[in-house]
This record gives sequence, C-alpha cells and structure tokens, in this order.
Amino acid sequence: MGFKGRNFVDLADFNRDELRAILDKAHELKRKQRNGEPHEILKGKSLAMIFMKSSTRTRVSFEVGMTQLGGHALYLQPSGTQLGRGETIADTAKVLSRYCDVIMARVFGHSEVVELAEHATVPVINGLSDFNHPCQIMADMMTIEEHKGKLEGLKIAYVGDSNNVSNSIMQGCTIMGMDVSIGSPKGYTPSEEIIKKADSLNKTHQTTLEIVNDPAAAVKGADVIYTDTFFSMGQEKSKEKEDALMPFQVNRTLVGKANDNVIVMHCLPAHRDEEIESVVMDGKHSVVFDQAENRLHAQKGIMALIV
Repeated sequence: MGFKGRNFVDLADFNRDELRAILDKAHELKRKQRNGEPHEILKGKSLAMIFMKSSTRTRVSFEVGMTQLGGHALYLQPSGTQLGRGETIADTAKVLSRYCDVIMARVFGHSEVVELAEHATVPVINGLSDFNHPCQIMADMMTIEEHKGKLEGLKIAYVGDSNNVSNSIMQGCTIMGMDVSIGSPKGYTPSEEIIKKADSLNKTHQTTLEIVNDPAAAVKGADVIYTDTFFSMGQEKSKEKEDALMPFQVNRTLVGKANDNVIVMHCLPAHRDEEIESVVMDGKHSVVFDQAENRLHAQKGIMALIV
C-alpha cells in the first residue's frame, strides 16, 4: 500500500483499506508508547508546523508526536515568518520542502492548504481548514474503536452547527462503514458540496446519511453522539445563532434518547453548558478526553506512513 510521499489533506482521497492501515498503525504506536517501547521510526526527520490559527491540541500533539517518533518539529506563525510579510504560499511550500520532510498546516481557507500541497515536494498534512478536519476524525474513529470494538455498522449522530468537523465525519465515518446522522437547525446544515460528496461515498460503502432539523430524531438509535462549539474560531458570537442552536445542546435529556451505551464526543475546546452540559461532558458516557489524547496517536500513525 503506497503511502510514502502522499498528502493528507482530505479523507475522501483515501479508501477504507488505507484509512484502516492508518488506524492500525495508530493503535500500534499507542501500545508501544504505553509500554515504554522505543519507536523512533522518524529519527532525523523534521516537521514544519504552519499555524495561521492558534491551537492547543494540534500544536502539542504534533510536536510531541514527532518527538516520540524520533524527529523534530518547528512551530511557525505568520507573524514570525515571511508569510506575514506577503511571501506566497507557493514560495513558502517550495522553500520548506528543501528543509523539512513533512509540512503540517492549520489554516483558515481550505484553498491555502490545497495550494501548499500543490507546490510542496514533501507530504502536507491538513491540521484544520474551514472545510474539513481530517486528523481530528482519525483520532475520533480510533476512540470509537477502543470503546465499541468496531466502526462498521455503528451510527454516529452529529448535533449542532454543521462545520469542518461534521464535514469530515460525513467523509471518514462513511468510508469506514458507519451510518451518519446530522442534526442541525435550518440555516446551519451542511453545504450542498459536502452532501454531494458524502452521497457518493454512501453509495460506494452502502451506508446511510440523514440530515434532520430535530436533535432527538438525529440521535435516535445512535451509538455515538458528537458535538462541537457553536461558534468556530474567528466567528463572531450572535444571539440569533445561539438561540437557533441551543435546542441542539448535548444534555442529559438528549443523551437519554440515544442507545443506552452511547458514547459522547466533543473535539474541544468546549464551551461548557453551551453546546454540551458539563454533567454530560464529565459523565459516564463521555470519551472526550480519550479522543483528545488520541490526536497524538492518530497523527503519529499518519506521519509514520506518509513520511
């Protein structure tokens, strides 16, 4: 299976066997890390990390992950590089490719990471864009496997504002054989672009996708409930949007409408008692901090295979 040199920008670029290989590698590396077994398979390699947006989990997990793999990570912000003075993404990609073995970028516009990948001669990893968040969903699927023992045949319900995370759920979880339900109020549902892509994947993998405006309908029969902040980074808060989304809060009542052994997920950072009740986030159904940890292991799996 040819991974070396490939970009990791969009989950739809990979088939089920390839995503399976990444997940298996992530599980393997987690076991080694837990057992104290050395796994410096990227010794001498360097990762350039471009951050257009601030970050906690993405920065720490990639930097620590590269260190555990025996490599070195460099943290780059626009204000501290020539990107902040107008150097093009294309020129930056060409230069960084001469120094580093892999580039990770956390950007605003998806076109920025696409352009980076087009002009780099080393693999590029999408650490988040306004369109998708593929690394997050790899960590999420790893977490679901740990708690449910499988992916295929399960139902995942995403409730709240449809965004880059729900877009990647509609891709990655579908590819791995999960049924997906999106519960969002009118005006905050997925774009026609991502629905069209997801529908194509549904046909290939014989899964279902439903988009509903009722949170209770979305979580009915769900094995996994997932939510995210109502206001993504860079978005201004508005009472209109908050009022529309509050009925989609993941609270005890909503969790009670899903399967008894449902797990609850949130990609963090959370605004407690807004999109999710604190009592749910800290409760028996929550696997929120397991999925946060698995960002480290999933991203190590990605880097191990493409570098």
